[in-house]
Amino acid sequence: MAAQKDVCDVIVIGAGIQGCFTAYHLAKHGKRVLLLEQFFLPHSRGSSHGQSRIIRRAYPEDFYTQMMDECYRTWAQLEHETGTQLYRQTGLLLLGMKENQELKTIQGTLSRLGVKHQCLSSEELKQHFPNIRLARGEVGLLEKSGGVLYAAKALRALQDAIRQLGGKVCDGEKVMEIKPGLPILVKTTSKSYQANSVVITAGPWTNRLLCPLGIKLPLQTQRINVCYWREKVPGSYGVSQAFPCFLCLDCSLAPHHIYGLPSGEYPGLMKVCYHHGNNADPEERDCPAQFSDIQDVQILSRFVRDHLPDLDPKPAVVEHCMYTNTPDGHFILDRHPKYDNIVIGAGFSGHGFKLSPVVGKILYELSMKLTPSYDLTPFQISRFPDLGKAHL
Repeated sequence: MAAQKDVCDVIVIGAGIQGCFTAYHLAKHGKRVLLLEQFFLPHSRGSSHGQSRIIRRAYPEDFYTQMMDECYRTWAQLEHETGTQLYRQTGLLLLGMKENQELKTIQGTLSRLGVKHQCLSSEELKQHFPNIRLARGEVGLLEKSGGVLYAAKALRALQDAIRQLGGKVCDGEKVMEIKPGLPILVKTTSKSYQANSVVITAGPWTNRLLCPLGIKLPLQTQRINVCYWREKVPGSYGVSQAFPCFLCLDCSLAPHHIYGLPSGEYPGLMKVCYHHGNNADPEERDCPAQFSDIQDVQILSRFVRDHLPDLDPKPAVVEHCMYTNTPDGHFILDRHPKYDNIVIGAGFSGHGFKLSPVVGKILYELSMKLTPSYDLTPFQISRFPDLGKAHL
């Protein structure tokens, strides 16, 4: 048995935004934490890279909107602690047909929870945002606190904060084996470590770590095209023109949402993406595009042509990102059904970045066997009935 000083309180596997916030909360509470990352940092292989993400309170489900209150506070606290701007308020514009049920549900959630928002008729939308061309009958909902998170800066700020708080960050170390027990043994490509608890936040690689532990989660990994479109007049869709982030719920061209962020991260280019991708193995993420990849870009090109007339309808830059989706689009935040000192954070389904301050707090609480701050019923593994004892 290793001497107690050689045993970490917690090893966090995966240094994306969820793993970083988990390690940050652990280090802040004086725990001996080791954050392991298989790639050298920074990298663009997972789901947390790139310069920007949308932050919003607008959700159909009360529980996400309620979590976002604490998320906004924690993002502000991290900005204060690190002296780095991580959030820019732009507003978030939801677009949809007047009768769209999702739009009505979101508006109901925001009203019920007292979140500032404004409903805009087609005429009001034309006045406020003349460079959006609307479909007939389209209306808007403007959520004032929506905006942009600076993703790459946030990762750097968190990794620096973890180190300053006494935590360890080891990159370029791929986990090869997790041996359950007390302590748990974690073997990497470089060495072996021991810990009282392990938190797995490995994104698309989650099931590779869990299968040897007798469980396979219903996760689907997708490669997403992250597209940037050139402004015909630089800055016309920029923050300086008070252009908001947007989310189109009702696109006749596409069964999934289309979203966009004001130009800024690349001068003269606006990010407009399709919230869906092509099934992909994370190890083969950079393989040549498949037909459905090209279809996604064509859907976006038509959307840009029809709705954003001051953009060139051919993407200037196409990057890639991985989504790890659950069947219901909700996260998995739970303990392993057999080993209660192995905690799993997975299935963030393309909308987890903004919620990572609270996700990290919950995973910290689970790893320390504390009472969770939130009702975790929507995030439990047991909601998937096909995951029976046969897997264990």
